[in-house]
Amino acid sequence: MQVIYGINPLLEVLIAQPEQLKKVVIVAGREGDGVKQILKLAAEHGIPVEFSAKDRMEKLAPRQVHQGVAAICRAHAYATVDEVVAHRHEKSKHNLVVLLDSVTDPQNLGSIIRTAHCCGANGVIIPENRAASVTASVSKASAGAVQYLPTAMVVNLAHTIEYLKERGFWIYGADAAAQTDIQAPDYEGNIALVMGSEGRGIRPLIVKKCDFLISIPMRGQVASLNVSVATGVILFEILRKWGN
Repeated sequence: MQVIYGINPLLEVLIAQPEQLKKVVIVAGREGDGVKQILKLAAEHGIPVEFSAKDRMEKLAPRQVHQGVAAICRAHAYATVDEVVAHRHEKSKHNLVVLLDSVTDPQNLGSIIRTAHCCGANGVIIPENRAASVTASVSKASAGAVQYLPTAMVVNLAHTIEYLKERGFWIYGADAAAQTDIQAPDYEGNIALVMGSEGRGIRPLIVKKCDFLISIPMRGQVASLNVSVATGVILFEILRKWGN
């Protein structure tokens, strides 16, 4: 069972993809403008609403900040790689895709999807194995961006990179040991940015597939940034070079 919880994430789904929802659940007595908007949109789309006791909500979203609202929904509808490529932002100079290699933390995945959406990226591509998938936690961490930015799940990330190269993409991999500063490239052309896990980085096989390896200059004593923060830093540097 897939559950989305929290007022803003639920509103985003009701606005963008109401067909994904099977039922809305609200704690009895819960009020407020956000709840009124949820009820209004649910009624417009014919989505059943259940008013429940608080302990029912705790079972649906255990140990989560659910704000007294949740929804039971269908499994996340992943896009294809071609759909991600086709989803180019109207203001973007080139195509921009983010690939994640072994990013297992749902909060990081959600934050990266949110940042990628804010940067006008085409979409995000994640591997099927040894990686976080799009769940309720990811949806909440993305502040609803998963409803607007296509996410593709692929069996083989290395093969996907080769396919993107055939489609005219340059592959940039973020590697803390890389000698090239993120400010050095001109970032011309279609770009696929590969980000790895915080502990291990990009796997050696994927590193070999990259056309360029880039690193963020660091001045502190900590070895690296959180992967979601690092992704944001690099994406905004790409936009700066594009003049956006």
